[in-house]
Amino acid sequence: MATAMVLLPLGDTLSKLLTETLNPIEITAGRVLAQAAFLLPAAVMLRSRLRGAMFSPIIALSGLLVMITLICLISAFAVMPIATAIAIFFVEPLILTVLAGPLLGEIVGARRLAAVGVGLLGALIVIRPGPGFEIAALLPLIAATSYALNMIVLRRASRTRSGLTVQCGATIYACIGMVVLSFGLQEAGLVALDPGALTASGWVLILGSGFFAAASYVLIAEAFRHAEAGLLAPFQYLEICGATAAGYLVFGDLPDGMTWAGIAVILASGLYVVYRERSRAPASLEPTAHKSRRISPR
Repeated sequence: MATAMVLLPLGDTLSKLLTETLNPIEITAGRVLAQAAFLLPAAVMLRSRLRGAMFSPIIALSGLLVMITLICLISAFAVMPIATAIAIFFVEPLILTVLAGPLLGEIVGARRLAAVGVGLLGALIVIRPGPGFEIAALLPLIAATSYALNMIVLRRASRTRSGLTVQCGATIYACIGMVVLSFGLQEAGLVALDPGALTASGWVLILGSGFFAAASYVLIAEAFRHAEAGLLAPFQYLEICGATAAGYLVFGDLPDGMTWAGIAVILASGLYVVYRERSRAPASLEPTAHKSRRISPR
């Protein structure tokens, strides 16, 4: 799990580098296609772990939400430091905690709801609405909401499917959706697709981002095969550390004092939710927000 949390920011860093020459739609399309190119052969090798229908309306909905998540997140990478975007994105488990009540019928206690409120306050500290506020700062929040909705979809889909089946199906649907969207936008004159104009280094970045994403999801699936969700959940917050390190080493970006304060609030509230979920649910019934956090591609 720790290795996966190191690899995910590397893929995001490559995606941010691509924003210098490509638009977010092109990057997202390239990333999911490259991800499929690495993930599907891995699924063939691990085919004994495939279970359930890979193609169905609920998995197609997951693919659509994956598209929205990636487009918003990569668009955010184009205009802000990676660490800032990932920090805002990490309100996703908190949003999922709120949505689990009305959409899944789960009981969410007052303490967890209070922690969610504090975490969202942390997001506001990072976003800082007011004079000089840029609407682009909301992109990671939209991505987090889309991802939380995807987790709810996948918790239903995973009742009859293995995690690897869900990953592969959602990735394939996302590939189809991004190809259709890309060509549709090209026909409308909103984007100009020209794969031949991409340099060798650009192809390396696309393939690298897809490889790191695919490797991360396989590692996460393996981690959840061998350990309880409650044990693994805190490790996901290592991604913020990795994103901060990558942002500084590659782009020279470091969060300012207010952003660090917001990150600390988000981390504290998220970890408290993990603690409350572990204390309330028996190990065999722990497929909570954090267990399902990485079922689908991001």
